Amino acid sequence: MADQTLSAPLPALAGAPPGRARQVWRRFRRRPAAMAGLILVAGFLALAVIGPFVTADPAAQDYSAPLAPPSGGHLLGTDDLGRDMLARVAYGARVSLEAGVLSVLLAMVVGVPVGLVAGYYRRFVDPVVMRLVDVVLAFPFLIFAVGMAAILGPSLRNVVIALSVSQLPGIIRVTRGEVLALRELDYVAAAVADGAGDGRIMFRYVLPGATSTLIVQATVGIPTAIIGEATLSFLGLGVQPPTPSWGVLLTAAQQFLDQAPWLAIWPGVMIALSTLGFNLLGDGLRDALDPRSVR
Repeated sequence: MADQTLSAPLPALAGAPPGRARQVWRRFRRRPAAMAGLILVAGFLALAVIGPFVTADPAAQDYSAPLAPPSGGHLLGTDDLGRDMLARVAYGARVSLEAGVLSVLLAMVVGVPVGLVAGYYRRFVDPVVMRLVDVVLAFPFLIFAVGMAAILGPSLRNVVIALSVSQLPGIIRVTRGEVLALRELDYVAAAVADGAGDGRIMFRYVLPGATSTLIVQATVGIPTAIIGEATLSFLGLGVQPPTPSWGVLLTAAQQFLDQAPWLAIWPGVMIALSTLGFNLLGDGLRDALDPRSVR
């Protein structure tokens, strides 16, 4: 009897079967904003992967065309050293998206197990973990990231570390909240009565139920990390010139805003559209994965 009780929730939790996946996709594609976000994210990923191979060398200088406006030879214009802005924006997309995705991935790898353990062991582990989380949350996200980057030093690796540590509290809290709700469900109680160990219960029965929420949390965290990377690079605490990132390009454009405003327009538009795309994608995934959104 216990075996039948335990096996009931597994198809819904251990992984999405083809029918479930099709149902989620149907709900997702019915939302124009979600589809727009998916197209934007796919476009930026394609730009980051393919762009540097099909555009000019971002470090190549055209001394005959410094601060040239957009034209047939340079679609997005050139900077003060004659470097092609299209190539630099495309390469900057790779750097900025790499920082955003890797920082969220690292935060998930560390934060999900910590939140899982804290939510499951409420009496002993949870108070200690949540007090540490409260200490970190006392600092605003960007202030904490700036402090971490200033301590570690300017580099892409240190930017990823600073942004991931800054996002840890949110991921731990979300994971813990999901665990607190899921551990009270009947099939978890049945697993406990059947003699399943704590590790099996957490990773076999509790964690799969929180997967959809964690996917949405990761999708929403990426644009925050992209803005964080741009801010750190703008302040000189992130990627260093001559490596282009969207934040570095904005820094270089400051002194030419009157003479060549396109130097600031293109990286600013890229940051705005990428964050918009990931936010729309996250909202669409949340609605599509939430069974309560079915009418």
